Amino acid sequence: MAYDPGALNAALAAAVGEDCDLMAELRAAFAESAARQLDLLGRARCDANWEIAAARLKSIAASFGVTGLVELAAEALDGAPGDPAVLRKIAAALAQFSNS
Repeated sequence: MAYDPGALNAALAAAVGEDCDLMAELRAAFAESAARQLDLLGRARCDANWEIAAARLKSIAASFGVTGLVELAAEALDGAPGDPAVLRKIAAALAQFSNS
């Protein structure tokens, strides 16, 4: 699943207008929060920790309008804890975000 940076940019522009500094700050906060949840998913050793991290990631992505990441987080919630395929997909999506 490809990440669409346009959705995040549009959501941020709608929220902050043309304040480029604030937009950059919010993008960084999004990236940091999403990366933190990916790290927690990778370290989850029980179902509850996996579900909490996946739900938080889904919420963060939804708050910023990043539907592709919402879908990946939902896939994590529906799948088995520790699923390496889901972790790779989420990591790839976040890497695309960092490169956009």
